[in-house]
Amino acid sequence: MRRARQLQGIRADQGTRADQGIRADQGIRGEGLDADRTLTALYQTHYRPLVRVAALLVQDLTAAEEIVQDSFVAAHAAWRRRPDVDYALASLHRCLVDRSRAVLRDRMGAGPPPADRAAALREASVGLGSSAFIWALWALPARQREVVVLRYFADLPDAQVASATGISPGAVKTQTARAMSSLQAGLQGLVRADRRTGGAARSS
Repeated sequence: MRRARQLQGIRADQGTRADQGIRADQGIRGEGLDADRTLTALYQTHYRPLVRVAALLVQDLTAAEEIVQDSFVAAHAAWRRRPDVDYALASLHRCLVDRSRAVLRDRMGAGPPPADRAAALREASVGLGSSAFIWALWALPARQREVVVLRYFADLPDAQVASATGISPGAVKTQTARAMSSLQAGLQGLVRADRRTGGAARSS
């Protein structure tokens, strides 16, 4: 409830801001921007892609939506310390990663995958044509999954991935290389399993 009230300041005037031509990041750069206007524009542009990123990390669409909402609230507060669009975007990604890690820590040892896993799979698979890659991605260690998702789904350069995850750019490159090797092996394994089971290997 508290989060919903805080988000109202970000989303309440989406229609009027859209009429003023606030579109994507290029329309919200410049002097004199306030927190509500900037975060409203960022919300319009980045909310759904960030939900997809969070869904890839935590395998739970409901949790992903909550993570992104929390991240926007935190970015709104951070704007008062440093009113800068690039910094706000970086804050969003850092908050998203931190909150995703917290969700996964809380889930450790909690039993079977979340009930919303199927919805997360649908959200994450949009545009891929196949869910096999997502299943292989979810099989990666958490750190490798983070760097792949941020690099290839959030389209962040290595330096920004490093900032979001709290590791060095060199470590990002290392983790990415390991992840891509594991993904290739994982996809090959899923293809073989599907041939043996008729697709049942990914139904659990």
